[in-house]
Amino acid sequence: MIKINNLFNNDNIKIISELEGFQVLEHQQDLSVDYVTASNEYFASKMNVKKRQLLINLKNDAYTVQAGSMQWMAGNVKATSGIKGVGDFFGKALKSKVTNESAVKPEYQGTGYLMLEPTYKHIILFNVQDWQTMVLEDGLFLACAASVNQKIVARSNLSSAALGNEGFFNLALTGTGVVAIESCAPLEELIEFELNDDELRIDGNMAIAWSGSLQFTVEKSGKSLLGSAVSGEGLVNVFRGTGRVLMAPVTK
Repeated sequence: MIKINNLFNNDNIKIISELEGFQVLEHQQDLSVDYVTASNEYFASKMNVKKRQLLINLKNDAYTVQAGSMQWMAGNVKATSGIKGVGDFFGKALKSKVTNESAVKPEYQGTGYLMLEPTYKHIILFNVQDWQTMVLEDGLFLACAASVNQKIVARSNLSSAALGNEGFFNLALTGTGVVAIESCAPLEELIEFELNDDELRIDGNMAIAWSGSLQFTVEKSGKSLLGSAVSGEGLVNVFRGTGRVLMAPVTK
C-alpha cells in the first residue's frame, strides 16, 4: 500500500476536472522560482498560465499515453509498448508518419497511480462514446483508456488539403472510455457547433475535434479563385453533414 503525502493535501495543487480514472491537477503558483523569475511567474499565474498535470488512477485496468509523457508511477503498474506483433508495429508507424503522433504509445496497466509530465497547456477530458467517432487535430492526443480504439482517417479531398498546407490524415477515436487532450485554449473558451445536415466553414485549422460522421474538406472560400481573392480569404476548412465541431476561437 502506498500513501502519497503533499499531493492531494497540498493547498497549491487543485483538482480542476476529473472523469473516470483521470484527474487534472493544476498548480496554482509555480513556487520553484528565484529573484529573477518571481515577477514573471506571479503575473503568469494571475492570467491563468499555470502548470497542469494528468493523474491516472489505475484500478486493475489499462491506459495508453503519449510517448515520453510519464513523470512517475506508483504501485503495481507495468508499462508495455502497446504493440501486438510486427503487423501492429508497422501499422502504428504508418499512423505516426501521417498524423504527427508518436509511433509507439506505451500502455500502462495494473493498480496504482500514473502521473504525466507538467504542461502549460489546458488538459481537457472527453467521453469518446459521446462522439461515436471523435477526430482530433494533429498533436493534441495525450492519453486515453485502453478500451478506446485508434485509427487514421483521410481528408475527403487530398489535393486541396495539400494546397492549404493541412495534413492529409487525422487521428480518430472510437469505442468506450475517456480521452485527454492538450489544448492551447481552455474548455471555457471553446465554441461547440452542432450541425444537423448543415455546413460549417472555418478559416484556418482552429477546429480541435469533430465528429467522424462529418465530411471534412479544404476548399476555396469563394466559388471561384476570383471570388476568393476579392474576399481576402483563400482556402477554408469545411465540415458538412450531421455532427459536432469544437473550435478554439483565439488560438490552438
